[in-house]
Amino acid sequence: MRFCLIRSRLSRPRTVFTILLLGAGVARGQNQPPALRIDLDQAIQLALAHNHALRAARTQIQQSRAEEITASLRPNPVLTYDDLFLPIFSPHSFNTSTLDNITEFDLGISYTLERGRKRQARIRAARDQTAVTSSQVSDNERTLTFNVAQQFISVLLAKSNLDLARQDLGSFQETVNISEARYKAGDISEGDLLKIKLQMLLFQTDVSSAELNLVQARATLRGLLGYDATPESYDVAGDLAYVPLHGNKEDLQATALGLRPDLRAAEQGITAAQSQYELARANGKRDLTTALDYSHVSALNSASMLFNIEIPIFNRNQGEIARTRYAIEQSQENKTATQETVLTDVTTAYEAAKEGETVITLYQSGYLKQAQDSRDISEYAYRRGAASLLDFLDAERSYRATQLAYRQLLATYMLALEQLREAVGTRTLP
Repeated sequence: MRFCLIRSRLSRPRTVFTILLLGAGVARGQNQPPALRIDLDQAIQLALAHNHALRAARTQIQQSRAEEITASLRPNPVLTYDDLFLPIFSPHSFNTSTLDNITEFDLGISYTLERGRKRQARIRAARDQTAVTSSQVSDNERTLTFNVAQQFISVLLAKSNLDLARQDLGSFQETVNISEARYKAGDISEGDLLKIKLQMLLFQTDVSSAELNLVQARATLRGLLGYDATPESYDVAGDLAYVPLHGNKEDLQATALGLRPDLRAAEQGITAAQSQYELARANGKRDLTTALDYSHVSALNSASMLFNIEIPIFNRNQGEIARTRYAIEQSQENKTATQETVLTDVTTAYEAAKEGETVITLYQSGYLKQAQDSRDISEYAYRRGAASLLDFLDAERSYRATQLAYRQLLATYMLALEQLREAVGTRTLP
């Protein structure tokens, strides 16, 4: 009795110390900020705000606007001055009489008058190019949005596969434990027990592969969102889900023709090409240079008016005018090609989404439940010795294959919807 009392007294401080350590650990855990969880819309907003490739593309708009300033600049006036017949080698002749009667100096200012409304044509061409650049950057945003959504779905698929792999591993671990008990009881042979344990390696490998896929998918998504805006410990919020698509293909195509920024850029490209053509014609007009000179010669002061204009006999900018005329035709063909691309993109994405809906409906109509029931029945029968090992393993493989295929199908369908959103040019679908 004394020994027990002494032991209790000695263990009490240790118990209190352990409780304090555990409490401190819990407190530290509570003080740690939770991992950042972002949904798809938040991921897209982060990418649009922090993706460095997109931010670099947006500087093209500022560059184009700076070119508008350059296009609006007028020519600078030119100041000229000359001093002739200076007696440099006769220093004794440097006097007022020599400078007033022998030396000559001229002071003039000249300015070039642009003809053909060149300045207005330059400004209009620069502004039209800025509009094209803005639409091209908007198209870059559309592409980035799709890339983020695609990678976001990849992360969701990797998380779903990892959850399935861990569930299968835990379930099969129970089967291994039961099999060991049955082996000890003499219900199964050692060979069957070894087969089950070797099958365990497959489930462990699936978990490791799923964990690696999730890490890689999250790293790729973080690169799109921006490393400086997304912590390493972030996580995504959402699940693989089937959302039915309503609306018809023709309405979606009509919407795409009005919203796609690449088509808008192609249409603005025609206007920009026409502006370049008008600028080339304006540059074919020769400019007029005027000058006003003041001269001092032999004690006489005089003023002169000079005019200078190039005679457009050979060079009338014919080559550039012809090139810009063909550029208009090129931009018109580009617009038609872009229209066809838009219609094709919508058709391809729409049909892919509809096909995905059909297959998902087949899975949900009974195949998923049948695979689940088949595995549960085989597992129940095997644990009670009413089914063979091969039958149980075959049902387990069928269940895993069905679940993986269904998850992949959901991800493919969600990706088809994202492709349709990209093809239409809006994230709002009927």
